[in-house]
Amino acid sequence: MLKHRLFFGTLMTVAFTAIVIFDGWLGNFQLSIVNCQFRLPRGTIVAALIVALVVLGQIEFAGLLAAKNLKAFMPVSIITSAALAVTPIFNFQLSIVNFVLAFGLLGLVLYQYLCCGTSGVLANCGANCFSIIYLGLLSSFALAIRVDFGVWPLLMFVFVVKSSDIGAYAVGTLFGKHKFSPRVSPGKTWEGAGGALVAAVASALAFAAGFDIMSWQWAIAFGFFSACVGQAGDLAESMLKRDAQRKDAANKVPGFGGILDIIDSPLAAAPFAYLFFMLLRGSALAN
Repeated sequence: MLKHRLFFGTLMTVAFTAIVIFDGWLGNFQLSIVNCQFRLPRGTIVAALIVALVVLGQIEFAGLLAAKNLKAFMPVSIITSAALAVTPIFNFQLSIVNFVLAFGLLGLVLYQYLCCGTSGVLANCGANCFSIIYLGLLSSFALAIRVDFGVWPLLMFVFVVKSSDIGAYAVGTLFGKHKFSPRVSPGKTWEGAGGALVAAVASALAFAAGFDIMSWQWAIAFGFFSACVGQAGDLAESMLKRDAQRKDAANKVPGFGGILDIIDSPLAAAPFAYLFFMLLRGSALAN
């Protein structure tokens, strides 16, 4: 399992890095058509990747709902969560977010009426609304990091959070003895949590030193809190799986499980990371 996770984790890391760097290059590319200059909005390729992950995540989420005898309103959930995810392309306007959420909520109620009538209204609509906010709203913060702060802060955020995951899994597998949260995730240990912190801080320091994103003091804080929030996100997804009596959200990626098992920690950490970079920018302007 560890061998598979390291191998496929490396492949996904290389692919993601290439996509983000290509997105950064494409953002500076201009196309002239009939004396008109055309440039894709910043983050277009990253937005497409996030939408793909959101769609796959909604499909897996539907499986969790089915295990609880709940209905997944796929058309509404996918369209609304994908629309929420790409709002940063439009400068993250609050009014756009509000409209998407409002129309998405009305769409869920309409779909419930057409599909199930008055049976399970609160449970079905509540579960689908949760999936929209979980996958759509949280992922929008990852795209917002790319749009507002650039390519390297986005790569730093993802690498730090996933380094935390790898550190937790590797150290926990090799040396873990003391259970961290046996009721939610019996495999997690305090030793693994320590490995997560060390790996996240080391990755943050490497990015801070290599790309001059922040000072080493800020990098330590960023790594520490990213590891804590990321592991909390992992536990949150474990709660969903345990409630649905599933070990993994799916079995699509060897060593990882499903898409939800891969993106759980970045989803939880994305709002924190965006806030961190925003405060860092504000601190720099103040100085």
